[in-house]
Amino acid sequence: MPIFHLLLSIFFELLFYVIRLYVWAIIIAAIMSMLLSFNVLDRRNRAVWMISDFLYRITEPALRPIRQLLPDLGGIDLSPWIAVVLLQMVVLRLLEGIYFGLQTGVWQPL
Repeated sequence: MPIFHLLLSIFFELLFYVIRLYVWAIIIAAIMSMLLSFNVLDRRNRAVWMISDFLYRITEPALRPIRQLLPDLGGIDLSPWIAVVLLQMVVLRLLEGIYFGLQTGVWQPL
């Protein structure tokens, strides 16, 4: 039984770290998008293009559904901040509840 708890702990820790890294990727992508739109960063620079393309490709699948639900705000994109709040408040809390329930066998309402 202890090996189950150890594996469970490792799995959930890894999952928490992946979600936290994804939150940072969303924040960095939003900042980079602003810097690109204000011409602070040059899009023709190969390194800048590769980093922005990578961040766009990993964050866009999560941000696209949020953008479709939001009304048009005239060029202001709030979807990264909504995604960060959803990940921090909903997903992490839900995972903590599931982890606690599996670890102790006691299921509590969130």
